[in-house]
Amino acid sequence: MAAITTATPSPLHTFKYKRRLIFNRIFALLYTFSLLSLFYHHIQNLLFFFPKSPPFFISISILIADLILTFMWFTTQSFRICPSIRQVFPENLQNFLENKNFPAIDIFICTADPYKEPPIGVVNTALSVMAYDYPTDKISVYVSDDGGSEITLFGLMEAAKFARIWLPFCRKNNVVDRCPHVYFRSNYCSNGEIEKIKVMYEKMRMRIDSVLEKGKVIEEYITNEEERQAFSKWAQLGFTPQQHPSVIQVLLEKGKDKDIEGHSMPNLLYVSREKNRASSHHFKAGALNALLRVSAIMTNAPIILTQDCDMFSNDPLTPQRMLCLLQQDPSILSKLGYIQFPQRFGGTNKGDIYASEFKKLYIIDPMGMDGLKGGGPYYVGSGCFFMRRVFFGGPSNFLQPEIAELSPYFAVNKSVKCEDVLELAHQVAACNFEEQSNWGSKLGFRYGSLSEDLHTGYLLQCDGWQSIFCHPQRPAFLADVPITLNAVLIQNTRWSVGQLEVGFSKHSPMTFGIKKIGLLMALCNSHYSFWPIWFIPITIYSCIPQLALLNNISIFPKVGDPWLFLYVFLFLGAYGQDCADFILENGTFERWWNDQRMWLIRGLSSYMFGSIEFFIKRLGISQKGFTVTSKLLDDDEQSKRYDQGVFEFGDSSPMFITISVAAIVNLLAFIFGFLEILRSGNWDEIFLQMFISGFGVLNSLPIYEAVFFRADKGRMPTKTTFISSFLAGGLYAASSSLLKI
Repeated sequence: MAAITTATPSPLHTFKYKRRLIFNRIFALLYTFSLLSLFYHHIQNLLFFFPKSPPFFISISILIADLILTFMWFTTQSFRICPSIRQVFPENLQNFLENKNFPAIDIFICTADPYKEPPIGVVNTALSVMAYDYPTDKISVYVSDDGGSEITLFGLMEAAKFARIWLPFCRKNNVVDRCPHVYFRSNYCSNGEIEKIKVMYEKMRMRIDSVLEKGKVIEEYITNEEERQAFSKWAQLGFTPQQHPSVIQVLLEKGKDKDIEGHSMPNLLYVSREKNRASSHHFKAGALNALLRVSAIMTNAPIILTQDCDMFSNDPLTPQRMLCLLQQDPSILSKLGYIQFPQRFGGTNKGDIYASEFKKLYIIDPMGMDGLKGGGPYYVGSGCFFMRRVFFGGPSNFLQPEIAELSPYFAVNKSVKCEDVLELAHQVAACNFEEQSNWGSKLGFRYGSLSEDLHTGYLLQCDGWQSIFCHPQRPAFLADVPITLNAVLIQNTRWSVGQLEVGFSKHSPMTFGIKKIGLLMALCNSHYSFWPIWFIPITIYSCIPQLALLNNISIFPKVGDPWLFLYVFLFLGAYGQDCADFILENGTFERWWNDQRMWLIRGLSSYMFGSIEFFIKRLGISQKGFTVTSKLLDDDEQSKRYDQGVFEFGDSSPMFITISVAAIVNLLAFIFGFLEILRSGNWDEIFLQMFISGFGVLNSLPIYEAVFFRADKGRMPTKTTFISSFLAGGLYAASSSLLKI
């Protein structure tokens, strides 16, 4: 897509608005007038009770659905008003950095459960960022293990040994794929040296997997007294993932530890904050704040990169790309809080059947926010470079932390193994350090939501910080995706709870946000804060028109009525623009179709269940906490089915019941409508209801296949099918009287 240049081209980066912004603005105006006409039509039906008007219950239900759809559509327009794109030129960076004076970077990698997030994955992520094309004495990698597992520590000890060979190999051979797992699966040119390194990697992997299988570090894998002392902590009475002292282990120290070619290694540190059952854990945000304080004591780099444990580096030049944006404009730098790279995923099947790519969330919408003046993208939890000072108040309002050593301006000049440094680091990692403090509210990563990333980024923007979106052609980071539908929906349910916690908090974007960051940025944040309420219109349009059809009730304008064209335009306009946005960002029609199908499925399952869980939690009935999404690979049969684009329904999940009920209702309504047309030929009055039912049937094809035609382990469980059929029948029986009100 061609673009309009709005800034003087720079040797470091360029910023452009996309041409589509002109079309987006014109279309938004036209669509707004169409929506006003729609509500005029609704008011007519509700107030004047025309002979052909639908019953009151149906009219009010459709009105509620259309009001929410309209609100969400308006929030979407804030992303489309100024879509933009940046291009960086790291090859020109040396002209701006005198004497290779690269700023130091502290890299935070978070993990919580070695059985759901395998240590070998954490190891690969750590090795990939340690091997950046960046001065090794400027890199410190901190791995937060919120599960307090000796298995994770053992994996990192193995990584430290392997890194001495892996890092110089990558530098010498200009390797691009610096995640060992990815490199050895690629079509690399084999030779004796590479095969020797591959054997070493495989032996390391087997040792780590063996320890994981045994559940503890066996004596034969401990090679020296320092390692034995490190693991002795886990032998203490009462050491559990929920109850243990802070553990900080320096695995590599820059300047002292060398690789096989004599070059300095980067710092590598294992950190597990103190836990006790009486403390509030604050989940991932709490772990990140502990890392923020520990790293301040030990290295205090001015730049921090946050990484999920399964999101490995895919481009060794990523830090340089980030610096291209930092070195550009001093006036922007004074208010720049963070630079967000998109989360990208490898391992998706051709059609991305579960829409794990999240193209709108991770690419399209951040590009729209990046174009808004004084705005920038939200924080998505990984692949984000923060300026350390952003966690200590606004650009003109520095908040002094409890001790001087935690200040982002404190100069660290001691070894990370210095006794007093380690002692203080253990103190700030204690679970009672934050008591009666501003940590999590005004300092550090913010608490109060399971979606701590969305919450933190939003509140940082409210403090006055701006952000930048960097979307290079080669993905900066990659991760694998869940390959079962149940895992995807569980993850989305957790997000839904967290998003509503932001939307209905005292810092809601619709109230607090509008005052702090302006209308457009507030609408952007509102879109995702209220994302789960999609379930209301999706549920209504998945059931009400279909049940009305089954009861011979016509609820939409008939063919030939001018109002019919309004409904057709609103549907095709919204879907057409969404499809165009998707395809223009290197998407395919097949992937877009699966993306909109998963939007409907999530609406009937994870959005619904997440909203219910949130409101129950608000009533104080439930306090369900953070659930780690499993990163373990499933069995070979599941992998094969996923690669073939076949949905996985093998688990008996309650979320499968709601989507199955909707699928059954749509199928029955479509069959009934078709038979009614054959019987009476009266199709003009039920055309839209037949279209909606048929659209539902088309989107439900994987469900029908799983219910009627499959015999593998991934088919819909018989129990789920039986319960869904019973509930669909009950819904139809209740509708015969309810819909006529």
